[in-house]
Amino acid sequence: MKFAIIKERKNPPDRRVVFSPEMLSLAREQNPEATFVVESSDIRVFSDEAYRDAGFEVTKDVSDADVMLGVKEVPVEFLIPNKKYFYFSHTIKKQPYNRKLLKAMLDKNIEMYDHEVIIRENGARLIGFGRYAGLVGAYNGFRLLGIRDKLFELPKVEYLADLAEVKRELDKITLPPIRICLSGTGKVAKGAKEILDHLQITEVTDHEYLTQQFDKPVFCLIDVTEYNKRTDGMPMDKYTFYKDPSGYESDFMKYAQVTDYFIAGHFYGDGAPYLFTRDDAKHPDFNISIVADVSCDIDGPVASTIRPSTIADPFYGYDPKSEKEVPLGTPGSIAVMAVDNLPCELPKDASEGFGEMFLKHLIPAFYNQDKDGILERARMTTENGTLTERYSYLQDYVDGKE
Repeated sequence: MKFAIIKERKNPPDRRVVFSPEMLSLAREQNPEATFVVESSDIRVFSDEAYRDAGFEVTKDVSDADVMLGVKEVPVEFLIPNKKYFYFSHTIKKQPYNRKLLKAMLDKNIEMYDHEVIIRENGARLIGFGRYAGLVGAYNGFRLLGIRDKLFELPKVEYLADLAEVKRELDKITLPPIRICLSGTGKVAKGAKEILDHLQITEVTDHEYLTQQFDKPVFCLIDVTEYNKRTDGMPMDKYTFYKDPSGYESDFMKYAQVTDYFIAGHFYGDGAPYLFTRDDAKHPDFNISIVADVSCDIDGPVASTIRPSTIADPFYGYDPKSEKEVPLGTPGSIAVMAVDNLPCELPKDASEGFGEMFLKHLIPAFYNQDKDGILERARMTTENGTLTERYSYLQDYVDGKE
């Protein structure tokens, strides 16, 4: 079987790649029956020459490959019929802007495997860029703090070589005694926590965070059982909540009253209560003044996130009274970082980490009859131009009825 690393063609440009030259070399070593080819690109973080030096063919024509490996959506005009494709298609939630893409893949008899649904049988994701989103998001939040309060200057992550350099820049700053709340328990939150730990910020318990005063920076890590509660007053069970979040309400205000900087690293499920609403943000006891929304659900669970921001222009102000965007630093406003493609700022490390996971979980599945069902769970479309049973709910979306 022949695998191709394809050129990223979506705008704005994305410099990430599924496999670095080093990881692709390891894939070849571990899977001698596989062949790997690289489509020439002047965009990706690793040069064509780096792949050639590792012994791989680099070419402008990869149409003879069986499996196409990319990161972002492939423009319709560049889809090659009758191939297997791996990338983030952003179609599983019926995103209207990508309906034509899914329809084109069906028309071209493409087998689509979406990175987002490469999961274990229990639904846990096996690969992704979550850690790097958390790392960059937390860093950007501190950069925002430094700019807004004129405390220090941190360079943009995109100007730094790698994660090691990011951490060296953090070593140069001194923080005031701020209180930080981090939501989530997955890869995003763990990435953000890695930054907090590197800064040697003290982690405290919920009880300490909510009841004590501190003369140093502290943070509290919260999950769904701590920022939600049952409306009937009964004890909360997170597994019951995951199955059906109705009958619950937000309990986040107790944290909002004592938090300066909120890092949103949680996963938000449909139907779950919002963490804080626009009315909550108007409350006189609402204390949060900086939000790094890594999850970036627009007009959703974090009321101050009214639009995504960009790597070029990552920050904006949100005025709780008018519920509108205002210039950063406007008195009474919340400073917001809501970049929705954070891992793009750290393409080298993100690509290396992603490739490690892809090699561990995906490449073997092609040669062990997919014994764990990983490929089948991720396969959205068939070689016959139909949706798989698992994704048949998308048919009305494909037909333009939704």
